Amino acid sequence: MATHTPDADYMEIRTETLKGKQWFKQVGWRHIVGFAGIAYAVFPLLYVLSTSLKPNATLTGSNNLFSVIKPDNFVALFDTGFGTWAINSLVISTATAVGTVLMGGAAAYAFSRFRFSGRRPALTALLIIQMFPQMLAVVAIFLLLLSLREVFPFLGANNQIGLICIYLGGALGVNTFLLYGFFNTVPTEIDEAAKIDGASHAQIFWTIILRLVTPILAVVGLLSFVGTYGEFIIARTILSQQSKMTLAVGLYQWASDERNAPWGLFAAGAVLAAIPIIVLFMFLQKYIVSGLTAGSVKG
Repeated sequence: MATHTPDADYMEIRTETLKGKQWFKQVGWRHIVGFAGIAYAVFPLLYVLSTSLKPNATLTGSNNLFSVIKPDNFVALFDTGFGTWAINSLVISTATAVGTVLMGGAAAYAFSRFRFSGRRPALTALLIIQMFPQMLAVVAIFLLLLSLREVFPFLGANNQIGLICIYLGGALGVNTFLLYGFFNTVPTEIDEAAKIDGASHAQIFWTIILRLVTPILAVVGLLSFVGTYGEFIIARTILSQQSKMTLAVGLYQWASDERNAPWGLFAAGAVLAAIPIIVLFMFLQKYIVSGLTAGSVKG
């Protein structure tokens, strides 16, 4: 004779089909909120895409979505400096992301594995410093680059290497805390076993630890890439030559003239500029959730 266990009764209740008001209270309202959020996020994207496909588009004349579909604006982009700006942005963002991962990883490894005087105050200082964005010091940074140009021309104003160094100057702080929390989840017994086998700290860091913390490295690299890719204020202040501008600065020049701005070109450039970010998110999406949550398990 079959008997019903409490677990079986619980599963039977959970699998019971919800209907009417009960379904709406527990499930239905979530669908409505989800569809509203999707519509709110997708509509501006559709507007930009429609404008990019309309030749000689204007702000007021772009209200009729997809009334004209022609690739003229995308073709015209090749006759502008858009390609150069895109390459500059990709190079600067990639270099900054790689440098941020390496610098933040080295700092987090030191804070996580070593015990030295001033360790806690240094972590606190990094966090406090990052509460003030770099843009607050943009005037001081610009004057500093003007002075450095006399000694090191490649680090002066209107130079991409100097801009990368500025971005790397703000690479620590929050990124170090993210990496630090994740590094703490890696058991120290692994380090001790490697030391017994004769491995040095450098070998442990490069061959063991970095492989175990790949998810958080991907997240930090992604956040750094996206933040640098769309950064405008510092790049606009440092870079003035057309051939050295980034996408954010170059596209701003097109949109700065409200009466004669080529909105069709601007929209087409915005659509193409979003592709690297989308591809990067799709490629690294398997690391994003684990990289952001695992570091909170052990502080």
